[in-house]
Amino acid sequence: MKLKIFLPVLILLTLASCAVPVDQAPPPTALPSATPQPALTITPAFSPIPLLTQVATPLPTSAPGVVISFCDDPRARELIASFGKAISTTDGALLASLVSPTTGMDVSFYREGNVVNYDVEHAKFVFETTFQADWGISYGSGEHTFGAFHDIVLPSLQQVFTPTAILTCNQLEVGGATYQPLWPYESMNYYSVHYPGTDEYGGMDWQTWAVGMDMSSGKPMLAAFVHFVWEP
Repeated sequence: MKLKIFLPVLILLTLASCAVPVDQAPPPTALPSATPQPALTITPAFSPIPLLTQVATPLPTSAPGVVISFCDDPRARELIASFGKAISTTDGALLASLVSPTTGMDVSFYREGNVVNYDVEHAKFVFETTFQADWGISYGSGEHTFGAFHDIVLPSLQQVFTPTAILTCNQLEVGGATYQPLWPYESMNYYSVHYPGTDEYGGMDWQTWAVGMDMSSGKPMLAAFVHFVWEP
């Protein structure tokens, strides 16, 4: 079932097959400049695993025996709204509370680039860490893109997750593309959050973030983010 709506409020990151242990997250009182650089899991290719299926999910307030499909479950859209609030306010504690404790949060800034995974503890500091992640090869320059989350990923998220973004369930909403946009996690439910671009650039500056969700303790949690844009 497909659902497309316009977000009414500020709204709204694949698990790699080979995980590398991460460093301990810095204490909450540590200054950003003193934050230890985490050894995040970075992999060059997608290795999706079944995390969430189309099986109907009971709502907490449902009557006994009443179930609802993923696309009809308002908790998924509420999760995206909460993520949108976390990125607009750069609230690491809020973001961490939304991340799947089972899979962590995969972030792919380039659709065929590297996958950077943040577990719950590292998600708390994602807005302040200076860790220079390798996001993969830029489709524009052909060079590797290195940078902190707040310099590379955050500006794009803040541009896309706005009240006018288009939210679509289990379908990629994109603008004009020179490639076939595909959601790489075959068994994971997701929403696409689409920014249609501007008239100034003929809509070629569109962006879409696809948000995959894992079911943890009976509720949807953030598991994967994949970025789609126009590519030359």
